[in-house]
Amino acid sequence: MPSPRARRWRSVALATAALLTGLTAPTLTATPAAATTTAYDSTYYKNAIGKTGTSLKSSLHTIISSQTKLSYSGLWEALKVTDQDPNNSNNVKLLYSGISRSKTLNGGNTGDWNREHVWAQSHGDFGTSAGPGTDLHHIRPEDVTVNARRGNLDFDNGGSSFTNSGGSLMDSDSFEPRDAVKGDVARMILYMAVRYEGDDGWPNLEPKDAVNTGGTPYHGRLSVLKTWNAEDPPDAFEERRNQVIYDTYQHNRNPFIDHPEWVEAIW
Repeated sequence: MPSPRARRWRSVALATAALLTGLTAPTLTATPAAATTTAYDSTYYKNAIGKTGTSLKSSLHTIISSQTKLSYSGLWEALKVTDQDPNNSNNVKLLYSGISRSKTLNGGNTGDWNREHVWAQSHGDFGTSAGPGTDLHHIRPEDVTVNARRGNLDFDNGGSSFTNSGGSLMDSDSFEPRDAVKGDVARMILYMAVRYEGDDGWPNLEPKDAVNTGGTPYHGRLSVLKTWNAEDPPDAFEERRNQVIYDTYQHNRNPFIDHPEWVEAIW
């Protein structure tokens, strides 16, 4: 496993510099990620380095499309490894609720955890077949009831709390995950938009700056996802998960965990 990469994030220095020059600085809610360096830049990502826009997206699509596909049933055991609670090896950490729950409580009953598709299955109608329906980079363990509450809602700010929400919110047309995983959700959605481009029998998945996109191959809200990516940078749990998927299961990576600044470079 490569050593932790150097990472730096832009700060409010932009606003300070503007004030020093007598300009009125804009209000900054979240600044884009600055350039990062990873151990994979000269190997795995070598054909993407230095590119932007559609060229970067196309290069990343080619790179990450080479992957081993899992079965839907195979996700159970994989998730017990990728989402293991770092504080309790007998448990998995649930995505939206933040609850630590026994690995043995997987299933479809109340009190169990099941397989949450962060890019909702109905947003492209890909079901649970090997491909987008079993891609570990966007499938996470979640409480059965919480998973049902999220349903196929788009992601956006706002809403009300609910049982076992862990700080996540929802309303009639959107779901807001708890602060600690907002960036994780954004990077998973945008990974799917790059990985599945409609050239391998699956729909061309794309982010959209809207809600109520269910039943289409779109997921929103793009502007909010970009802000979440900037506000909540990858942490040790997310980086470890990316590495385990690469080393043990699919052998491809989520490029936005390695290079969160590529979100702004593409969108």
